[in-house]
Amino acid sequence: MGTRDEILAAARRIMRERGYARATTKEIARAAGYSEAALYKHFTDKTEIFLGVLSEQLPAFGTLLTALEAGTGTVRGNLTKVARTALDFYLEGFPISASLFSSRELLSAHRDAMRELGTGPRYPQRALSQYLRAEQRLGRLPRASDAETIAALLLGACFQQAFLLSFDGEPVADLNALARRLVKTLL
Repeated sequence: MGTRDEILAAARRIMRERGYARATTKEIARAAGYSEAALYKHFTDKTEIFLGVLSEQLPAFGTLLTALEAGTGTVRGNLTKVARTALDFYLEGFPISASLFSSRELLSAHRDAMRELGTGPRYPQRALSQYLRAEQRLGRLPRASDAETIAALLLGACFQQAFLLSFDGEPVADLNALARRLVKTLL
């Protein structure tokens, strides 16, 4: 594991324990065993670290969505993988990102930084909608289906279920079965 990966792993731990808002770059660097200067050799700011944690340390949600290829596997199977990965991603991400909403200023600054980097929380729904439209063109999903709504309903359900599981603090249910049920009902 290299310096960058060690910093991201430490950031994940710190942000999970303290939330994004209360995690400092100094604390992250110290937890990784590096100076704050070393941290800034790899990242421009805390937002970039946060995005690195989301894309490289949490379940590979973005990678899965990018790799979805219409016409391979089954639509049901592909959507079940998406749902399962989304559940994992949201379960891991809630403790880290919830504090973004602790102040309007913090959320606004984070929103601006994400726009500047060309990323944001709408990516999963856009990517899934694109996949679903491709499946429609192949005739594997009814053309009358609304791809954007299917994507919103599936990811929204995963988000809500992950929120409830996080909030309840109870042992995580069978997420594979939950993913299958969500997709079955949706299709």
